[in-house]
Amino acid sequence: MDTPPPVEYAVAVERYLAAAGLGDGSRRVYRIALDTWAWALADRPVPAGPARRRARPPVLPLALLDHPSTAERLRTAVERRRTGTDPRTLNRELSTLRAALAWWRARGWIGTDPADGLRPLPLPSPDPGAGPLTTEQLRALFALRVPLREQLLWRLLHESGAPVETVLALDVDDLDLPHRRTHPSAPPLTWQGGTARLLPLHLAGRTAGPLLLTDRRAPAATPAADRCPHTHRARLSYRRAAELFTTHAPDHTLRQLRPARRPLA
Repeated sequence: MDTPPPVEYAVAVERYLAAAGLGDGSRRVYRIALDTWAWALADRPVPAGPARRRARPPVLPLALLDHPSTAERLRTAVERRRTGTDPRTLNRELSTLRAALAWWRARGWIGTDPADGLRPLPLPSPDPGAGPLTTEQLRALFALRVPLREQLLWRLLHESGAPVETVLALDVDDLDLPHRRTHPSAPPLTWQGGTARLLPLHLAGRTAGPLLLTDRRAPAATPAADRCPHTHRARLSYRRAAELFTTHAPDHTLRQLRPARRPLA
């Protein structure tokens, strides 16, 4: 045990977030998710709408996580919320809870995993016939206040017309910035002014490693090709990129950013 276990759940949450190496935006999202589960642990309904962000979660002892009734409380909470919560959101919050529980167990602060029996909710199948986003939809999407990484990914997908997997596999040294294209040794991509404006801001002096990175340091087992030598963060995965996109555009997918005709300038 590296530090004495905290008495309160909220303190344990803050210690986990401080050690997780998250960016400010991700830390805020994780805290909201973990605060949400505090209501379930107290066997109380989660406040709905804007009140959820303003409400102070109940004060709980961390030891409550080891109580025999906790697993059932969490199952009840999932069943209660699945009728009014997007399954992607609920799955993301479950994933956040599992990560925190694993971190607390590794330190000996709790001895059980009350979320062990919880499984991700099935996601609705995207419409295979869904076409590219309309001009109006794109303008609304690009006007959103989102992190620079998401702005760049969405713009690059739209302006290059490249598959998501190709864009996520790009490295910084694949890019020929002055000519708005990739070098001959990389998959052939070109882009326009929106991407060209964002790339220098996003790179911030980085000269090697994956173009698009996660918010946290890469696990020790991450291959060197998927780790940034400057920040030590990992390459952004398709799963995470898609999850972030559907948070802002729940009725669409990343693949709909590929234009049918000329990209939106």
